Amino acid sequence: QVQLVESGGGLVQPGGSLRLSCAASGIIFGFYNVGWYRQAPGKQRGLVATISSGGTTNYADSVKGRFTISRDKLESTVYLQMNSLKPEDTAVYSCTANWRGANYWGQGTQVTVSS
Repeated sequence: QVQLVESGGGLVQPGGSLRLSCAASGIIFGFYNVGWYRQAPGKQRGLVATISSGGTTNYADSVKGRFTISRDKLESTVYLQMNSLKPEDTAVYSCTANWRGANYWGQGTQVTVSS
């Protein structure tokens, strides 16, 4: 059974930092392209960042220079380091893994940026 389990969300003040983690099981993690998406209330889910099996990264323009995606293949975990957080970063953040047509999602973790 494939599982992606996110953790690390919470409430943070503007300008603060959080690190999200997504632990994968049931897949050969090293083969998969993985990433983070987010959905704010009343908005469509959108890309935050992705990292390929080879380590190539891609970021949404709104998070470039503030967020960093990384992966640990030995631990089957993908991370999202979020710095200089803004209220508009408030959303449910979900991780995803895909490879050869197989696509899996985690349940999401809430990030709230507010003073």
